[in-house]
Amino acid sequence: MPSIITHAAVPLALWCAADRGRIPPRLLAAGVIAAMLPDADVLAFALDIPYADAFGHRGASHSLLFSGVLAALAAVLAFFGSRRPWSAVSSQPRLASTTSTVQATVFVFVCAASHPLLDAMTSGGLGVALAWPWSEHRFFAPWRPIRVSPFAPQFFSARGLATLLSELRWVWLPLATAVVAWKLIQPAPAVPRNPS
Repeated sequence: MPSIITHAAVPLALWCAADRGRIPPRLLAAGVIAAMLPDADVLAFALDIPYADAFGHRGASHSLLFSGVLAALAAVLAFFGSRRPWSAVSSQPRLASTTSTVQATVFVFVCAASHPLLDAMTSGGLGVALAWPWSEHRFFAPWRPIRVSPFAPQFFSARGLATLLSELRWVWLPLATAVVAWKLIQPAPAVPRNPS
């Protein structure tokens, strides 16, 4: 796995690339949590659940189904979390509420799904169970340039430093370059003309 810090890179990059205020701070926080949450499955080691088990590390919590469940939860929270999700005039959902619900759903799904996709690009481990529960096969990406991160006790070692440098090179730098490139190709905002 990349380090837990690097899993936050995708939501942060999306937030930086978006127009100012487009991704509210609470949604950004939800995206960061969704990107990191699959690694809560390391608790399986403490519970003596084997690594290769469906509920072991990089198992069910690294599936696209898990990402979908987190996205559905975000949709429910976004919809019912708005002050007035239903218009007082009609029984139709308000457009703003619908837009924020769709935005929260898509953003959280992308952030959560980025976790197993980054893990699949690492140089070690068992791969990720992307298709769980339909398949327990563990997948790796065809290209695996990211060094696998050591677990907590070894993180502050030479191996941990090498992992951070690998993540900087293969995750943070490409995402930062993509954000800058995206900002450069965006049209300048229209300036209102002064009638005088």
